[in-house]
Amino acid sequence: MEAVYVHIPFCNHICSYCDFPKVLKIDSFVSDYLEALRKEIESSYDGERIKSLYIGGGTPSCLSRKERIRLLRTLEIFNRDPDCEYTIEVNPRDIDDEFLDDIIEYGINRVSIGVESFDSNNLNILERECEYSDIEEKLKKMRLRGLTNINLDLMYAIPGEKLNVLKKDINKLLKLNPTHISTYSLIIEEHTKMKINGEEYINEELDFKMYNTICKQLKKSGYDHYEVSNFAKPGYKSIHNLNYWNNGEYYGFGLGASGYKDGFRYTNTRSIHEYIKGNYRLEENLLTHKDQMDNEIMLGLRKLEGINVDEFFNKYNVNIQDAYPVQELINKGELIYKNGYLFVNPNMIYVMNEILVKLIWYW
Repeated sequence: MEAVYVHIPFCNHICSYCDFPKVLKIDSFVSDYLEALRKEIESSYDGERIKSLYIGGGTPSCLSRKERIRLLRTLEIFNRDPDCEYTIEVNPRDIDDEFLDDIIEYGINRVSIGVESFDSNNLNILERECEYSDIEEKLKKMRLRGLTNINLDLMYAIPGEKLNVLKKDINKLLKLNPTHISTYSLIIEEHTKMKINGEEYINEELDFKMYNTICKQLKKSGYDHYEVSNFAKPGYKSIHNLNYWNNGEYYGFGLGASGYKDGFRYTNTRSIHEYIKGNYRLEENLLTHKDQMDNEIMLGLRKLEGINVDEFFNKYNVNIQDAYPVQELINKGELIYKNGYLFVNPNMIYVMNEILVKLIWYW
């Protein structure tokens, strides 16, 4: 066990596209939630040393100082490795000296900010607020305090967005010089305000051009494209994300959180009322041997370096090329085998899901 995810579902505002477990922040809920979270952690955590602790949301930074310190004290239970990557998701408007004092005191060393876009039309559709000057000021403040490991999120393929708008967003993002960039093609999920409002996807050809533009610009600017949607400067790949893509086990605590432990995948309830009552689990499933191999492939091939074939054999006692139609897809140019690694042809990353379907549903 190397990683822990902790979900804080509270937000001061619900964005139009968000499908994550979230709740408008009501003070009476927060205290009960933090108590339920403490009990869940204490009842499940076995004391393993961890290399990554990630506080996500929701908007964890919207907690009051009293609530924030209560949360951070609860999370002191985890046996963190000396080099543990400790991340918190942040709304830049919440960053002030007091906030930085607290997270630094409790060992947080990585900050993730959901910028998404700087364009006013995009932000109106997403129902978000983001000022470049504010982000610039807050990043400067963090760096002066020694918080230099910073991820910025970029969303693209927003309804009505043009390629030139994305290019401007990329240029502004690069000027901010984050150590890590996560990119997301907008998905219009069921039950979101965006879906209810009848927003439609941009055409697939433009989506493809946008993805290629992002890849080219970020790689040209010194970022390693190490996973389909993620880019990092040397030495700043996300430990938390890599554990997930390597099919490593992890704890998930909090509303709607998912975890993977001892061969079981579990998902927590999305009902805050049930969670506060201590009814944490929504479902829990023991994975079969094939389930585990399928997950290894689906997650591992998202990495640009792909899957180490020898490690796959050592882990599952199965030759990947015997269990899946690997050679057939190599012959088609969709997969490449080189230096002991199996990976998706970089020119076909955009259609990776179609390649995975051919692999996984072979049996």
